Amino acid sequence: MDSDPVDIETLRRAATSKGGLLTDELRRKVWPKLLNINVYDLPHKPGMPTTERAVLQEQLIDIILEVLKCNPQLHYYQGYHDVAVTLLLVVGERMAIAMLHTLSKYHLRDFMDPTMDSTKHILNYLMPILEQVDTELHDFMIRAEVGTIFALSWLITWYGHVLSEFKHTLRLYDFFLASHPLMPIYLAAAIVLHREKEVKQTECDMAMVHHLLSRIPQDLPYELLIGQSQELFDQYPPSLLAKRAALQSRKSLSISTFKAFQLSTLHQRPDSVLQRLTKAQDSTTSRQVSRHSGLEAALPPDRGQLWQKGNRMVKMAVWGLSATLGAAVFAVAQTAMDWGPEVLLQLF
Repeated sequence: MDSDPVDIETLRRAATSKGGLLTDELRRKVWPKLLNINVYDLPHKPGMPTTERAVLQEQLIDIILEVLKCNPQLHYYQGYHDVAVTLLLVVGERMAIAMLHTLSKYHLRDFMDPTMDSTKHILNYLMPILEQVDTELHDFMIRAEVGTIFALSWLITWYGHVLSEFKHTLRLYDFFLASHPLMPIYLAAAIVLHREKEVKQTECDMAMVHHLLSRIPQDLPYELLIGQSQELFDQYPPSLLAKRAALQSRKSLSISTFKAFQLSTLHQRPDSVLQRLTKAQDSTTSRQVSRHSGLEAALPPDRGQLWQKGNRMVKMAVWGLSATLGAAVFAVAQTAMDWGPEVLLQLF
């Protein structure tokens, strides 16, 4: 952490090795480095002051809306909030915004298209991996016509939606943050292969096999599966699998941009240097950003003031529409960001 540049490869090995990063304190230091984030140049908290915040849900909505506001080409998907809340609970609001912003542009990018075509493309890597390792299991699942939809929530939430123990979710986030964007699908393959006997003993029927696979056992040997996932990735890399006809029809943005992203992480300065550089910078820019931070800065002057006044009304509408923060919620919220809170006043 103190070397200049930061030894990012050592940090990646620590995150993927047995036990991962072990503590949240260490994660707060290492996770930003894995994503090339300057801890002294974080986004300002959007929305209302901290003293007015009442619940975690409000912070979560702020984080998601801030990222979507800064990236209008991205679209909320069901499960995005599972990733956001994990980051929020570990690193806090400002760092969570920075991390989610980077993840949304790289690791999660394929899930944030207006359609699910890119997501289905990523899911299509699962069966070729199984075919390479266990042809009998692969053929059984083909006969059952089970497809890959059972792994959808695993993939798009980085397993945060399906694991009951938060410690297991954090361990997987250590692994995924230090790995290729397709690593969650390799873990899915490792889980299916681990349950190979259960699958083959199930009736060869789509509903039966889907029911079995869609429920992840909570006692899985995660360290073993992480090691097996890395082995599968090394033996059958995406470039090899992509030669198959079924995977050639679509280009993955997450895959195509990952190499450049990975290279960008290799030249980070240690935090001690970043701190000195930040203090030496002209404070004028910082004051300007502070005055115009958050959602208000995204709107024209006349509507920005209205948005600020109606901020709580927007959030109340979001909560009222869905307690689970579904896709429809953020479709409405994104529309509200364009039209202003007067629209919500007409709806409610």
